[in-house]
Amino acid sequence: MKNSKTHRFLLPLLILLSINVSAQQQVQFTQYMYNTMMVNPAYAGTGSVLEALFIHRSQWVGLDGAPRTQNVAVHGTAGKIVGVGLNFINDRIGPANQTFVTASLAARIPLSEKIKLSVGLNGGMDIVNVDWSKGQWQSDNDAAMMNNIRNRVRPVLGAGVYLYADNWYFGFSSPTFIQRDRYGEWNEASINNAVHWYAIAGYVFNVGENVKLKPALLAKMVSGAPFTIDVSLNTLIKEQFTIGAAYRYNDAVSLLLGYTFKRSFFIGYSYDINLSRLRTYNSGSHDIILKYNLYKKDMAARSPRFF
Repeated sequence: MKNSKTHRFLLPLLILLSINVSAQQQVQFTQYMYNTMMVNPAYAGTGSVLEALFIHRSQWVGLDGAPRTQNVAVHGTAGKIVGVGLNFINDRIGPANQTFVTASLAARIPLSEKIKLSVGLNGGMDIVNVDWSKGQWQSDNDAAMMNNIRNRVRPVLGAGVYLYADNWYFGFSSPTFIQRDRYGEWNEASINNAVHWYAIAGYVFNVGENVKLKPALLAKMVSGAPFTIDVSLNTLIKEQFTIGAAYRYNDAVSLLLGYTFKRSFFIGYSYDINLSRLRTYNSGSHDIILKYNLYKKDMAARSPRFF
């Protein structure tokens, strides 16, 4: 009985924290490294392939109203130096639903025979809906005190740089550097997002004829929130099997698995074990990813990209 009441109390608290407290983190995926364009628009088209993917994340499984997030993205080249991409994210937590639709445009600049710099912009919108009647409350009066939000549209504008070669990369970006206004009074959800800054880096080591190692990191900086970092180590075996582990500072440890078949298709899975105070109320988080790469003829002999 006590646990049930705690769950009912946690849900409104989580909603308020996720919406009112400046959205301290944007949507996050443990397998972000398979859709780098989500955090850095300059990544669009850098693989010289047409890439399409779908990711689903179920966070804090077992906690009513916990986040459920889907991401659909496609990007590729549009000429020798231009990359373009589209990104769609749908994020639901309890009675709140947020949808991001953005387009990316990037230009690649050769710095040397092996090193390129990509500079990118992204723009679009996010749409917010909050229906407090769908939440779980101690009484109906609690929900009645909150004003619903319907199809509130806000602009999204971001930029990034991405420096890369065949076996390493570094990027810095802000997918949305527009500081959103606070909306409403005390009885309406305040839906402002602080500016997010991301730094990414990774390196691919060939440790044998059939084995590659890729350590990577994602650092997140948000005004008014603690600095956070994701570190991961993935192993690619025989250009097909991927196994790895990840750690999100003060939040989760993760297992990552993947399989590439027919060179173009990839399916991946990750499981997070929560380390925060919520760990006693959930059984972990799951990511599932499906990805397809359409390679150009002159890339037919190359191995699948590891980033």
